[in-house]
Amino acid sequence: MSEKCYMCDMPGITVEHVPPKCLFPELKDAGINLRLNLITVPSCEEHNCKKSDDDEFLMVSIAGILGNNSIGYEHYNGKIQRALKRTSYKLLEKVFLKKRVVRLGNENKFIEVLWGTPDYKRLIDCFTHIAYGIHRHHFKASFSGSTEALLGFLHTNIPNPKVFKAFIREKAGLELADKTKHGDNPAVFYYQYTDPDQFGIYLVKLCFYQNVDVYISYMPSFSEKPFHIAFELMGLGCKTIITLGDKEFVFNSAVELDDPTLQSGVDGEEDDR
Repeated sequence: MSEKCYMCDMPGITVEHVPPKCLFPELKDAGINLRLNLITVPSCEEHNCKKSDDDEFLMVSIAGILGNNSIGYEHYNGKIQRALKRTSYKLLEKVFLKKRVVRLGNENKFIEVLWGTPDYKRLIDCFTHIAYGIHRHHFKASFSGSTEALLGFLHTNIPNPKVFKAFIREKAGLELADKTKHGDNPAVFYYQYTDPDQFGIYLVKLCFYQNVDVYISYMPSFSEKPFHIAFELMGLGCKTIITLGDKEFVFNSAVELDDPTLQSGVDGEEDDR
């Protein structure tokens, strides 16, 4: 009898790469083999074969982000550029719901940056699938419960989400400081798990190209939703200050609306045409 799918109770008749294989550059683009010992988990057909479009969407979304390492840069200028040209750049319309091009530098040497509002829900779905797959691989058991995702690489001017993201990054950094980084190709991807807290809730950090950080919290089905007075006050709109070590995080200090944004870009040179 086959194992169950990592996402559901259907038989795992195939295997799924987590993260998707397309995120790992090919030898011809990177010059080194970055597809060693990729993580796979059993999957049903629905949660594997039918999500190839999501895999390509995720690849285009994160590999070209400013600040990524040279591997992400080479991947963007190799396989991703080929994928974009193959689809006449329609893939970018799937990544960005709204976008604009900003040119930074001078007229001879510049960087063109795509800045816009990403398809946030689709990104969350992609990373949630990865989190379920990593859980299956790491703990040898499928996860049952609920998850919440925080995309650390998106930018926002909304005060509370901006502060909350900084708070989670700091808290996760402290809890993960002595935790092992798992993954045989860390220049492309690695992950770390925190220990469960008193409520049984734990977190995984997914890191891509040494710059794209995603935090997924797992609340097992047997856990009760924790009560935290500070977060309750935040929800009521009260000004709230949370202290973590020697840092203070202030919530509800102002109200300002904006969309989360994604930025990516590559070096360019003047076009004489």
